[in-house]
Amino acid sequence: MKKIIVAIDGFSSCGKSTLAKDLAKKLKYIYVDTGAMYRAVTLFFLRHNIDLNNTLEVSRALDKIQISFRNFNGENTTFLNDENVEDEIRQMTVSNAVSQIAAISLVRKTMVEQQREMGKQKGLVMDGRDIGTVVFPNAELKIFLTADTEIRAKRRLDEMINKGIDISFQEIKKNLRKRDRIDSTRKDSPLRKASDAIEIDNTELTKDKQLQEVLFLAWEQINMDVL
Repeated sequence: MKKIIVAIDGFSSCGKSTLAKDLAKKLKYIYVDTGAMYRAVTLFFLRHNIDLNNTLEVSRALDKIQISFRNFNGENTTFLNDENVEDEIRQMTVSNAVSQIAAISLVRKTMVEQQREMGKQKGLVMDGRDIGTVVFPNAELKIFLTADTEIRAKRRLDEMINKGIDISFQEIKKNLRKRDRIDSTRKDSPLRKASDAIEIDNTELTKDKQLQEVLFLAWEQINMDVL
């Protein structure tokens, strides 16, 4: 059966990862959480107090970083240099710094190289900010997710509460707006909708309804050559 690449882009807390994970399961594809990759880099930089303005220091730090994804207790889990960092990379200290670090050209170049390597065999669902525009501009299916900021903040708050993290709704909303601004205006690979991407506003969509819509689009592409 023909295999494709599905690129899912969009703003923070639009449910990109949830959609990508669920879609990958349905298609029996590999799922790659690029946001987690940048969060893992951010965690490493924070732990080692990397000077973001020192190109040599940034380069040396990147050489020491190995990121992988493993199935742990039935969940896609992020490992940084063989350490399970899935919970730690979701903390607000990382959230507040990730957009700034992800905007560094050398960081993006390194991560994009790894992401493209992962997609060589296709059969992959990847979500992020620049997947359909930079990483896989020729992806067979590109989705761009949007949602109301208030709804996105509420979703993130629920996620944090479920993880036992004490944080206010206003702090989350402020963080989302800051990340939206940095992601959309950065010089290198800014967040934008690819010209051939299908935009989905999921403000009022259930997860199941959204998944069914995108699954239908994916099967259309997979079966395109035999129709």
